[in-house]
Amino acid sequence: MRLSDFIRNDIDAILAEWEAFAATLLPAAAGLNSLALRDHAPHILEAVAKDLDTPQTALEQSEKSKGRAPVIEGAPETAAQTHAVLRARSGFDINQLVAEYRALRASVLRLWIHAGPLDESGMEDVIRFNEAIDQAIAESVGHFHAQVEQARNLLLGMLGHDMRSPLSTIVATASHLAALNAGDAVSAAAARLIRSGESMRALVDDLVDFNRTRLGLGIRITPSDVDLAVPVADELEQLRGAHPHREIRLAVQGDCRGQWDGSRLQQSLRNLVSNAIKYGAPGKPIQVTLVGEEAEVRVEVTNSGLPIDPATSKELFDPLRQGAAPGDPNEPGSLGLGLFIVREISRAHGGDVEVRSSDGETTFCLHLPRHRSP
Repeated sequence: MRLSDFIRNDIDAILAEWEAFAATLLPAAAGLNSLALRDHAPHILEAVAKDLDTPQTALEQSEKSKGRAPVIEGAPETAAQTHAVLRARSGFDINQLVAEYRALRASVLRLWIHAGPLDESGMEDVIRFNEAIDQAIAESVGHFHAQVEQARNLLLGMLGHDMRSPLSTIVATASHLAALNAGDAVSAAAARLIRSGESMRALVDDLVDFNRTRLGLGIRITPSDVDLAVPVADELEQLRGAHPHREIRLAVQGDCRGQWDGSRLQQSLRNLVSNAIKYGAPGKPIQVTLVGEEAEVRVEVTNSGLPIDPATSKELFDPLRQGAAPGDPNEPGSLGLGLFIVREISRAHGGDVEVRSSDGETTFCLHLPRHRSP
């Protein structure tokens, strides 16, 4: 009997084994009824049987075995893709999803062989069946990953949005306590709250910006005519107040006027200087230099300390990467997004960022065109 005919004729026995295996995939399968456990398995099996009956070239078979069957534009979602979405929403993980296909592959072949001896076309059917299952796995895994990514991005967006309000309340209350002049102990505690609250706010801002990039929205900027020396000086003054034991210098060379989003560039500078404070030599000053040239303005942040090796420097601007140097145990940690956000802000302005590290010094340099390219 041809494998496609066996699948159609004995689909109830195949589905019974699918359901029995799916029920063992805990905790996601707990509480699911028979219909939910079988989900789109009948449609997946029908698609496999139809595929077995469809003539294909050797190249088409090879591509399908690698999960690269041609995608028809505007075609409806396949049963394997829909199955993946529903499994993701039911709490299955990707390993459990793939395990279902492994079990399906084994049960179909075992039941078919037990049903009777294979004829001359049997080996060809086995090969074609495996190729069809591999294509279904590729479709399911791709849609499962997309579903999980979408859910994660939505969660990050809601988390970042909902955390801003209580953080603002904490910082405002701490500022009120500091203004009461209720003694050195209260003032010191209020200062710690303000510093920690601002650090947490920076983390939330980075999280929200990262989430926008993952959703394909990019970093939002609002350019206007700016003398970059003004927002840079203002940001450094705030950083000196937050880190009174660190020396942060500023040098301005040339004309630093252009069209930029000043608050976004302050955010970039904050991330770069905070990075220099965290990883630079504690007793050495941090140098910030603005250099106005004909077509662009450079913003350079330099700190002393151990150089960054070339292999590490290639990954510095990747998201969710953190260096090995320990931070202040009394301050919130890092999400590993600071340098990634710096790069995205510079690119939103039509520029870029680079790092140079040698001879005990590390410099991060922002290149900012005076007029953003369309």
